[in-house]
Amino acid sequence: MAITIQMQQRSTTVSDNVKGILWALLATALFAIVAAMAKVAVNEYHVLQILFFRQVLVFLSCLPSIAKSFPGSLITQHPKIHASRLLGAFVALSCSIWAVAVLPLTTAITLGFAQVFFVALLALSFLNESIGKHRIIAVIAGFIGVVIIMRPGVEGIVDVYALIPILGALGAGVAVISVRKLSQTESTATLLVYQSVFVGALAGVPLFWLWITPDFTGTVLLLAMAVLATIANWVGVKALRLGEASVVGNIQYMQLIYAAILGYFLFDEVPDKYTIVGATVIIGSSIYIFHREALSKKKALI
Repeated sequence: MAITIQMQQRSTTVSDNVKGILWALLATALFAIVAAMAKVAVNEYHVLQILFFRQVLVFLSCLPSIAKSFPGSLITQHPKIHASRLLGAFVALSCSIWAVAVLPLTTAITLGFAQVFFVALLALSFLNESIGKHRIIAVIAGFIGVVIIMRPGVEGIVDVYALIPILGALGAGVAVISVRKLSQTESTATLLVYQSVFVGALAGVPLFWLWITPDFTGTVLLLAMAVLATIANWVGVKALRLGEASVVGNIQYMQLIYAAILGYFLFDEVPDKYTIVGATVIIGSSIYIFHREALSKKKALI
């Protein structure tokens, strides 16, 4: 009886990891699109103004869910974890927009993949997740793919601006681990409303001096970014709710592929042979971990 229960629990965990991977693939695609739009928007508007628009819409999307059980829906027993998550989210979001303003889209997103390593280390330290040799192999393979693309010594890797997406990756890693912890006890709406209010406030206060009134085209662009970013946030939280952080985090590598496609069509960024080889390795690492999760699921059902 105990063995049967253990097998069922294992099956559920593995199945959730596979679902988390699928939702993460959608989230990374949406975030890549938002990054491409931000690269256009930063030519006219400040980073904080773009971020403010995003957080306002995230907040509005949370209102129906929050109102159902207000004020209980805002009560939390983990204020310190929320604080860590909010600080990490602010750093990650602002740096991600800033990075695409000063770096090529593919370079900014590629350097942001340092998030995977921060997530893996933090998951091991704070969530006690068992990473396992197969996940370690997938993470290392993905990093090798990034190194192949960036090649030590090229301008993008020694440029001081390269520190911006790396700092953002650290913030994202903290936010991901915090969300993984909080999502086990609190609703998605609660998580997003805390982020939208506090991150929006941090971004909004400086706008007294930085605000630029957008025209019709600019308003449409900023609102479209906010809508897609809001959807991506909800999808991303769902992925973390279902899958283990070290598994879901690895799927971030797929964002490079989306960025390469968008960079080619929107900004005339043509991938060279190193990018193609590195991208192949990155895709392979993501496929590998997905295959391992699916294989584990089959074994658990036997």
